[in-house]
Amino acid sequence: MPELPWGPRVLEGNVAMAWGATLCRPDIIGAFPITPATSALEQLYTLSAQGILDADLIGVEGENSMLGSVMGASAAGARTFTATSSMGLAFAYDAYLAASGSRLPIVMALAMREQPMPMVLAAGTSDALQAKDGGWIQIYVESCQEILDSIIMAYRLAEDPEILLPINICYLGFYLSYLSQRVEVPPQKEVDDFLAPLQKFERMKLCLEKPMTFPSEVAPADEILMEYRYKHCAAMQRSKEKLDQIDKEFEKAFGRSYGGQIEEYRMGDAEIALVTMESTTGTAREAIDIVRDKGFKVGLVKVRMFRPFPRERLAEALKGKKAIGAFDRHVCFGWGCGHLFLELKTLMAEMKAYVPLLGFVAGTGGADITPDHFARAINLVDSAAHGKPYKEGTWLALE
Repeated sequence: MPELPWGPRVLEGNVAMAWGATLCRPDIIGAFPITPATSALEQLYTLSAQGILDADLIGVEGENSMLGSVMGASAAGARTFTATSSMGLAFAYDAYLAASGSRLPIVMALAMREQPMPMVLAAGTSDALQAKDGGWIQIYVESCQEILDSIIMAYRLAEDPEILLPINICYLGFYLSYLSQRVEVPPQKEVDDFLAPLQKFERMKLCLEKPMTFPSEVAPADEILMEYRYKHCAAMQRSKEKLDQIDKEFEKAFGRSYGGQIEEYRMGDAEIALVTMESTTGTAREAIDIVRDKGFKVGLVKVRMFRPFPRERLAEALKGKKAIGAFDRHVCFGWGCGHLFLELKTLMAEMKAYVPLLGFVAGTGGADITPDHFARAINLVDSAAHGKPYKEGTWLALE
């Protein structure tokens, strides 16, 4: 059977996603096109036609059926994969909740896109963040290489018998989905070896040989639902340390590491810090390098695992910093600030770290977040660290 060409390649983000899924040898793939994830699904069909991908691709009439098809396959013990974006995720939301509540280890890529209204076909994180408390593990990635690598790591995490939860690999649509970058593609055998430990686990599944009742409904006020929720939350919390361990094993196998739950940059001697997610991080690194030469002691923390929130790792990374700035591409309407800012505010109260926390909203509707935006934010965070008055929330493109 032919295999993917390995070694350094130039791949679009959507192609890297398709190749990453192919290397993990899924049994069933649910497929329904939606911009900007469509070309990834087309690539999967191409790989199937070429005989490289040995999986059944199920073409359906909509995203709800797409996720429902892989739910059924996963419940029967299959390794499954799917991908969507924006309103596709919204259309599948009841199945999205059912998948996590049923503890099905599905891997789903999200090429993140703004939600309407107003209608805008552009990059944004609103689709993933509006689903953040749907019970899925969410990992936000920065580059085409990280897409491919994170999908491989996602199966190690999702199918671990101590976890058994679905995972989203979230990357910025339009920016990363169509961006071509250098990607190191590992040989199929090396991926097989990395995923081999999963073969020794036998999870419960629907089958004729061992009939069982699948718990799709419980009686009102039945405490078994509380038990389900408790165990679901416990598995989510276990996944944090598991991801750190898997990342270390991945580095040993492939020579690349992303820090697990978070990734730090120039934090060793930093007095102030920026906290970012997804592809915004690359521009932040460039801006930090520039201002470092001007004497600003600023570091960066990239949040990779947003659900569950990496509170312990972040608390350690941010301890002792004089001021912190959080960057968001979407807002929590209930508070009028970014989701990451709100999570950090909660964390800092838990840490009793009463230092300035500044939230910056930028990049909505696919707008660029530029080095100048970061330079301005760093100036504001540094000013707050020196005791000057500051605003908690700044919409950078509007001021």
